[in-house]
Amino acid sequence: MILSIIIPVFNEVTTIDELLKRVMAVPLAKEIIVVDDFSTDGTRERLAGLVGKYGSLKVVCHEKNRGKGCAIRTGLGHITGDIVIIQDADLEYDPAEYPKLVKPIVDGRADVVYGSRFAGGEEHRVLYFWHYLGNRFLTLMSNMLTNLNLTDMETCYKVFRADIIKGIKLEQDRFGFEPEITAKVARAGCRIFEVGISYSGRTYIEGKKIGWKDGVKAIWCIIKYRVMT
Repeated sequence: MILSIIIPVFNEVTTIDELLKRVMAVPLAKEIIVVDDFSTDGTRERLAGLVGKYGSLKVVCHEKNRGKGCAIRTGLGHITGDIVIIQDADLEYDPAEYPKLVKPIVDGRADVVYGSRFAGGEEHRVLYFWHYLGNRFLTLMSNMLTNLNLTDMETCYKVFRADIIKGIKLEQDRFGFEPEITAKVARAGCRIFEVGISYSGRTYIEGKKIGWKDGVKAIWCIIKYRVMT
C-alpha cells in the first residue's frame, strides 16, 4: 500500500525542511504532496529548491491564500496512494507515528483513523488551558450531533482510505474542514478508530495560527453539516 501525505503549508519556512526530513524517514511506501497556500515568508522558494532532493515530493502552489481546507482539497486532486493522511508543517505532530496510525486501515479494521492528543499516554507539551477546553467542547458538541465518541475531533492527524475521502464532497476552506469531514464520515457509516499520539504544540509567538474566530466557525460547521444538510 502507498501512503499519500498531504501537507498544507502557509508561512512555515523555519520548519518545512525538518518536517520533510521526518516524513521521508518514515519506513513506509509514500508520496508527499505539499500545497503552499500563498506563503510570503520564503516557504514557496524553499520548497522549489527541495523538489529535486526528495523524489516522492510534489509541490502545488496556490496563487492566493485560500485556507487549510482548500489546500487539502487541492492535495486530494493529486494523490495516487491507497491511504491518505493530513500532516501540518509546524512540527506539532510527529510523522514517526504514521505506522500505528495507518495500521487499523492496513489490517482491514477501519476506514478512517483519528490521531488523538487526549487518548493514551503519549507525551504532550503543556500549553494553553483555554485551547484545551475549547478543543474538548468542540469535540463534545460534534459527538452529540454525530453520535460518535471521539476524544479529539480537532486533531490534525486524520487518516482515510483513499476511496473514502475521494468520495466525499468537501466545502470548507479553513479550519472548518475538521468538523465537516467528521460529520460526513459519520453520516457515511465509516468505521472510525482513534489512536493515541504525542503532541508538541507551539505558542502564538512560535507561529500558531488558529484563533477564537475559527472556534466560532467550527461551531457553525458542526451544526451545518449534521443538522442542516
